[in-house]
Amino acid sequence: MKRLVRTAVCFAFSIGLMLAQVQYAQAVPEVSAPSYIVVEASTGQLVCEKDADVRRSPASITKIMTLLLIFDQLDTGRIHLEDDVITSAHAKSMGGSQVFLEEGEVQTLDTMIKCIAVSSGNDACVAVAEYIAGSEEEFVAMMNQRAEDLRMDNTHFVDCCGLTDSDEHYTTARDVAVMSRELVTKHPEVYNYTKIWMEDITHVTRQGTTTFTLSSTNKLLKQYEWATGLKTGSTSKAKYCLSATASKDGIDLIAVVMGAPDNKVRFQDAVALLNFGYSVSNVYVDENKESLPSLTVKGGVEDEVNLSFAGEFRYLDTKGSNLSQIEETITLPEMVEAPVAEGQAVGEAVYRLDGQRIGGVSIVAAKAVEKAGYRDYVVKLVRLFLL
Repeated sequence: MKRLVRTAVCFAFSIGLMLAQVQYAQAVPEVSAPSYIVVEASTGQLVCEKDADVRRSPASITKIMTLLLIFDQLDTGRIHLEDDVITSAHAKSMGGSQVFLEEGEVQTLDTMIKCIAVSSGNDACVAVAEYIAGSEEEFVAMMNQRAEDLRMDNTHFVDCCGLTDSDEHYTTARDVAVMSRELVTKHPEVYNYTKIWMEDITHVTRQGTTTFTLSSTNKLLKQYEWATGLKTGSTSKAKYCLSATASKDGIDLIAVVMGAPDNKVRFQDAVALLNFGYSVSNVYVDENKESLPSLTVKGGVEDEVNLSFAGEFRYLDTKGSNLSQIEETITLPEMVEAPVAEGQAVGEAVYRLDGQRIGGVSIVAAKAVEKAGYRDYVVKLVRLFLL
């Protein structure tokens, strides 16, 4: 095995290393919410938590999963932002937070997403669920399958908007962070909606044309300069919940607050947790753009294959470590046997800090190399002879 060790370049954001030991001595702030968690979005690493695995009613932060499925479907090309979505009688009948869609009213999917993300419209949420899956029940089945795929083991949905008070509709702060992270990292275009503070839509119904103003339920957009989203929720059972996303100095944090006693407190809790997160967080980034040596292929139509990194490496530190001391070790075999698939992992870049492994990135084949046949060997021999 070949090994190459180098000290990688560190991009440390948010605080200077000279102040780190003082700042990292801070305690997690006292908050009123009984359950919370803070994670860094790009790495998924934990900053702090309290009772993050206690099952609680999520209210409208349920819609994070609904939005995730909508953007998943948009990515497949099965649905489009310009599609017309018709409001059914069932969708119109939703209580709680709504944008007052009428039965038979048509809005584009783009507008419906705004109604969900900005004003938390239960009616719009159900209308889109029916459009995608044929019924809310089928859409909820999709939500539960997506939760299972994400290993959200303490989550179960019974509706798509969170209006229910059923004991069978539950999740945890940790699981909310998981689906929030999946949404914002896989579909960052969601921020185009969650950053909207206020916007008008037009109702066109048999009664005529009226203008309705969507107003964001996420007061952090005005209270916290780095806020980017994501979703609020409240019912008498759930109390006040929030999944708050923020971006500052290249660090994206997710703070989930569940069961806060009132509307004002949930935002205060989120701000305190985000401020704490930024005060202790440094992110190390290796973009892995440098070239790698080619690798010998045994028995292939080509004798060598070019290599590339599978992606960048990111690491969150909350202990005040000197990230400039991170070392990268590249491990490759002497050769690989054909056939080789494009993207096939053939080695690894391993990162260590103070001698401890903190993560790794696969090294992959940049293209496919087929196994050589008799004719390929004849061609190779002829080429050797001519040389």
